[in-house]
Amino acid sequence: MTKITLIGAGSTVFAKNVLGDCILTEKLGKFEISLYDIDEKRLNDSRLMLENINKKYNGKATIRAYSDRKAALASSDFVINAIQVGGYEPCTVTDFEIPKKYGLRQTIGDTLGIGGIFRAIRTIPVIEDIAEDMREVCPDALFLNYSNPMAMISGYAQRYLGVKTAGLCHSVQVCVPDLLTELGMKDKIAGAKYEIAGINHQAWLTEIRDEAGNDLYPEIKRRAELEEYRDSTKNDRIRLDIMKRFGYYNTESSEHTSEYSPYYIKSKYPELIEKYNIPLDEYPRRCIKQIREWEEMRGKVLSEEIEHKRSREYASRIIEAVVTGKPYEINANVLNAGLITNLPQNACVEVKCLVDKSGVTPCVFGELPEQLAALNRTNVNVQNMTILAARERKKELVYMAAYLDPHTAAELNLDEIKSLCDELFEAHGKWIPDYE
Repeated sequence: MTKITLIGAGSTVFAKNVLGDCILTEKLGKFEISLYDIDEKRLNDSRLMLENINKKYNGKATIRAYSDRKAALASSDFVINAIQVGGYEPCTVTDFEIPKKYGLRQTIGDTLGIGGIFRAIRTIPVIEDIAEDMREVCPDALFLNYSNPMAMISGYAQRYLGVKTAGLCHSVQVCVPDLLTELGMKDKIAGAKYEIAGINHQAWLTEIRDEAGNDLYPEIKRRAELEEYRDSTKNDRIRLDIMKRFGYYNTESSEHTSEYSPYYIKSKYPELIEKYNIPLDEYPRRCIKQIREWEEMRGKVLSEEIEHKRSREYASRIIEAVVTGKPYEINANVLNAGLITNLPQNACVEVKCLVDKSGVTPCVFGELPEQLAALNRTNVNVQNMTILAARERKKELVYMAAYLDPHTAAELNLDEIKSLCDELFEAHGKWIPDYE
């Protein structure tokens, strides 16, 4: 019987999506859901919620919650990772408040930048422990990582940890529908054919055509300049500006994109914040909102009247394809091995993959337009230095990763960056292992 384990199962809404999707997947037949989290209350919430979904939809899942991680992992076929080490408090607050003292502002801070670097170095040691358990009790399991920073965590696992790993995000699934909707081209969504490749949160829509094969980019670019779409694109001004200046649209939201480059969040030019509608400190606000909303919706989510429809997440479709052998196409984060020829070969890249009984097989994309590869490389530099720092546990390498970060380096000098890193090390304390 197939066993699916969720590490970080206390994220109840996420568990509802990825495991509720599995319950609604009839072709999986009978299977086991194994839940693990360090928060016993949230763990039991997720167990009860999934039991109610299973009952309501005549599911065939056996659901168990574990307080012991190795027991939860034993004999697993699929391991889904959704941990957030240190949570909103204290670690996310620390990642935002200390940089703010230096005049360094962030929007999300979970993928790149100073927030992404420190999120990675406190998360990777836990991923190492999970992988060690997997090698012992489920060595053939497929590790599906959803935790950010995606490229750093997935890339580290792929390079060093000896477990089959694919990193999953949903920005590719929503990229084209959201872009066409905001530009009044919703009628083109169903028939759209497109290609996307790059790195996580900075993959590129390299081609988009309608059902008849006509290139949609000229009309997309024309409408992006029109005043009539000013309101519908107000939250997407940075991606549209990137498209205007570099020729192509990228997959992740404008609030993310604003902090992946040196162009938009600049203390010297505060007017850019209003011009591009940049939501500074967005992630902390989002965390507070989610905590409040969870308390308001908890009773409904845990009730026997809970409803669920299969979500946009890839996990259940990957599992279905592996179990049944029926191929399914996804975009996943995998180790570059000639997949994108003008990105570093040890980078974690986001490309099209085919999933079947053999697992996740990446497809060769080839060469990105040079300007897009150049933008990606500025992010890959930070990712790979952070991975090296996490591997060698050296502060000097963390400093270097921060020195290389486009947004951080655009705002602070080298001494300020080093001092900021030292303050973050001290503030995070037990959440980060000892670094030389």
